Amino acid sequence: MAQFMNIRKRKYYSPRNDCPDDEYHKLYRFSRANVEWLAEHFLENSEETRGGALNARQKMQIFLRFVSDPGFQIGVGKDEGVHRTTVSKTVKIVLTKIMEKSHLWIRFTTNNEAHQQWSSKYQFPCAIGVIDCTHIRITKPSQHGDEYCNRKGYCSLNVQATCNANEEFTSIDAQWPGSVHDSRILKRSMVCAQMNNMRQNFLLLGDSGYGITPWLMTPYRNPQTHEEITFNTLFTRERVIIERCFGQLKRRFPILQYMVRIKLDRVASVIVSCAVLHNISKYLHDNMHDDDEQENIADEQELVDEENDLDLDENLRRRGLQRREEIKNLINQLQL
Repeated sequence: MAQFMNIRKRKYYSPRNDCPDDEYHKLYRFSRANVEWLAEHFLENSEETRGGALNARQKMQIFLRFVSDPGFQIGVGKDEGVHRTTVSKTVKIVLTKIMEKSHLWIRFTTNNEAHQQWSSKYQFPCAIGVIDCTHIRITKPSQHGDEYCNRKGYCSLNVQATCNANEEFTSIDAQWPGSVHDSRILKRSMVCAQMNNMRQNFLLLGDSGYGITPWLMTPYRNPQTHEEITFNTLFTRERVIIERCFGQLKRRFPILQYMVRIKLDRVASVIVSCAVLHNISKYLHDNMHDDDEQENIADEQELVDEENDLDLDENLRRRGLQRREEIKNLINQLQL
């Protein structure tokens, strides 16, 4: 009789791997206690144990292993003792949960608190943060693939971000193809709209790839006088914190340094989620052990585009140049 019955085969589950404490941070980029915190903050724990169900901590570990490993999902699955499809489903679940709370951890503000935070650590007058872009390598999309090919010759997303004095990301825009220039991304971003409507007199620091405005300071391209050199020296010393943020982000989550090998419609979520986790690492004081290494790993500076100013309203540009002169004089007075 048994030969005619459809008897389900017995399932065998791979042993769930664990690692000693001294290796844990290298594998998951957070301490064991902080991974528990992340799991509790983003995920609901389940009492389900049938079918080798994963608990919240194990799901978070799989996601962290995925963004911490420049390899493939099958490798993460073998490391964690689960099938590749389980890795894919788990990454999607955790990604969704992190994105649902991303607004709690990445917030762009133009209030006095942001300026006081900056002035407590840095000297550039009226500044509240720094803005820049970085390229995140992706596989070439099947549609409109050439639009994603940047000037370095590889496919990427050009990701705009701002950061504050605490080296936390305050905004991140990860939707633009690699061929789009930084200045165009800014012009169409929430940051631009919010700064244009700002009542206070605050500003951001940006490199020479941007056009100057009253709320976006850029350095002198060819400083001639002592005053201009002093301005550029202070400007460069303080603008570099965005490079440190990008470097810390890519070092903690190597998937952003090497290549994000998932469907294009989910790449932006991975980038934003990593930025959220970066900010949480600052909140939890969970530092990488190699913080003294070069900050911005292989992140190349955008070439100066002399034509960017032509995309600006002439009156806006003139006011920006005038304000830079005023700030230059103020900086040099403070240096005396």
